[in-house]
Order: sequence, then C-alpha cells, then structure tokens
Amino acid sequence: MHIATSIVLVVTAVASIGIAAADFARAKFVLANSAEVHVPASWLPALAVLKGAGGIGILLWFANVPVLPVAAAIGLVCFFTGALGAHIRARVFYNIAFPGAYLALAAASLALLLST
Repeated sequence: MHIATSIVLVVTAVASIGIAAADFARAKFVLANSAEVHVPASWLPALAVLKGAGGIGILLWFANVPVLPVAAAIGLVCFFTGALGAHIRARVFYNIAFPGAYLALAAASLALLLST
C-alpha cells in the first residue's frame, strides 16, 4: 500500500504544481479555458498559489509532516470541485475531464492519506 500511496501522491503533486506553473505562465490554454468558464484572468495568480500550495502540501507526507498533507488534499478536493462547478455553470463540457481528473487525483490522495 505504501508504494501505491507514494505513486498517487507524487502524481497528484506533480499535476497540481504543473498546472499552477501553467497558470503563473499564463499559458494560452489556461487563458482560453478561464475565459470560457468566466474566471477572470486576474484571478489566475491566486488560483495558481492554491494549486501549488496543495501540491507542495501533499509532498510533505514524504517528510512525515503530520496533518498538512491531509489539509492540502482536502483543499485540492474543494478547489477542483469548484472548478467542475465552474465548468457546469458555464456549460463547458468538452474539456470537463481535465478538472475531473485533477479532482479524482486529489480525492484518491485524500483517501489514501486518511487510510495511512
């Protein structure tokens, strides 16, 4: 179980930190997607900080830091639930799998963290 937990946590952290970097870089696909779901581009730096902090927080599990990885996973679950809500509200379904995949990773990480 430790190996599976490690893999899921690393994938979740890398994905979260990676998309945070894309937000900070104002990548074209990030700007296009945020415009489609009616999220102002001015929010991107703050959203990137939240995603990046969640990814870094999850990585703290490897340093045996108590509580923070669970809090980070909960934060990411909440964040990506909100992202799914934004897609649904805006009726942007063609790329809803992306926030769905991030949510699935965050939820799996949370479940694994709670079971260890």
